[in-house]
Amino acid sequence: MMSRMIKRIVAGACLLFVLVTGLYAGGRKESMPEIGVAAYKFDDTFITGVRAAITTASQGKAMVDIVDSQNLQVNQNGKVDQFIAKGIKAMAVNPVDRTAAGVIIEKAKKAGIPVVFFNREPLAEDMAKWDKVYYVGAKAEQSGIMSAQIIADYWKTHPEADKNGDGILQYVMLRGEPGHQDTDLRVEYTMKCLADNNIRIEKLAEDTALWDRVRGQEKMIGFIAAHGDAIEAVFANNDDMALGAIEALKSAGYFRGDRYMPVVGVDATAPALQALEEGTLLGTVLNDAVNQGTAVFNIAYELSQGRIPTEESIGYPLTDGQYVWIPYQLITRETYRQFK
Repeated sequence: MMSRMIKRIVAGACLLFVLVTGLYAGGRKESMPEIGVAAYKFDDTFITGVRAAITTASQGKAMVDIVDSQNLQVNQNGKVDQFIAKGIKAMAVNPVDRTAAGVIIEKAKKAGIPVVFFNREPLAEDMAKWDKVYYVGAKAEQSGIMSAQIIADYWKTHPEADKNGDGILQYVMLRGEPGHQDTDLRVEYTMKCLADNNIRIEKLAEDTALWDRVRGQEKMIGFIAAHGDAIEAVFANNDDMALGAIEALKSAGYFRGDRYMPVVGVDATAPALQALEEGTLLGTVLNDAVNQGTAVFNIAYELSQGRIPTEESIGYPLTDGQYVWIPYQLITRETYRQFK
């Protein structure tokens, strides 16, 4: 009799423990702030890395709803409206069109929901519209300088790179998205860096491949058809386009024996690091998706708690109270292993 009673007491205690634990866990989950994240599109390799970092940083701290705007600003505006209707505590937005950020800011301000932009920098006049607007990104001019320096160093140390012996670097350029600040600044500072290195240049061709690997391959096929072996270097505003160019070059017989073409990109994605290991990519520039994503979440989380982000609370320096700049890092065949 006593044994049966003890068993009932133990069973009851276990049930109570499960119920209390469940209620506690449920309450803890419900107490977490919800943060909405709108990416410009999911199938961008770099943005995929940023999304992963945001998700990792949010574990145990916030519920994060990450949505795909499918590279359409009208879709993104709708996603923002949905976030506002849900009453989320903060937003992070990777704008499809950086010039449309002002509309998002006005909506967010009216709803009292702070917003953190990333990767595509809003215009300065839009950033000034509200004191609860932030931006996380990298100084694109750094990446232009670094990618150009990789080619400059190669040109100076490999006389055979000057195929026709005219002392002029004949190059082609694969540009990113028109109107994106990274595209314009990377191209501009690439040219400035080459000039600073006293390298004479001739542009054989330039076109946009919209950050896309397949488009990069298609554009490079066209460049090869038009200019053939006159091309002495390939600049690409990101790794996906650089990797597309490499595929086209492989099909044209490059990277066999001593037939080589220097190609540089930006981002240091995993496939790019693999290409460095294989010897097909000359170099790249780390666009630090992990730290950018972490900074985006840390700022959004502080804002969701009603706090003003500080360097101490988010772990990154703030410039002008609104900007976090994550530095680029130059990567070559000699250094890529530390980034894998």
